[in-house]
Amino acid sequence: MGENLLTKLANPAPLGLLGFGLTTVLLNLHNAGLFDLDAMILAMGLAYGGLAQVIVGIMEFKKGNTFGTVAFSSYGLFWWSLVALILLPKSTLFIGIVAPSNASMAAYFFMWGLFTLAMFFGTLKANRALQFVFMSLAILFFLLTTRELLGNQQWFNTICGVEGVICGASAVYLAIAEVLNESHLKTILPIGKVR
Repeated sequence: MGENLLTKLANPAPLGLLGFGLTTVLLNLHNAGLFDLDAMILAMGLAYGGLAQVIVGIMEFKKGNTFGTVAFSSYGLFWWSLVALILLPKSTLFIGIVAPSNASMAAYFFMWGLFTLAMFFGTLKANRALQFVFMSLAILFFLLTTRELLGNQQWFNTICGVEGVICGASAVYLAIAEVLNESHLKTILPIGKVR
């Protein structure tokens, strides 16, 4: 009666990686100039990029994974803050909120770049695919910082978009690899395990 039952918990990381990756790809297809910023991207930022990652952060907390807790919760809240930065100045509910300037957005992206670069060092004992996701994301944030300092030049925004699609696609790849490798109990898609 008093026995401890061991319960195998599912790995929440693929869900968080997919929320991050798919939302990042869609936003950066916009940055590359393929379509306008519309409700589709904002909804993805609120739901899959935002809420899903926050939930995954909580699940990682329950597993005792500090890195996963900080990473997924932070990037989920990043998506919520980015959507808020876009929508709050347009809201009639909050009168007087001014749209962010290029300088303030540069500071915003720069701080996220520093955070991501610091988090990259937490991946050095993980797999190469995760290292690529974090390093390419740090590069993306620093490119977005530069874009804002240049005054949102479309040619540079296109460069940011292409790099962002690569970053987001790498997260999607890692998520699918983790799901397939676990489902088949063998390596279907390599992730570059560190020995």
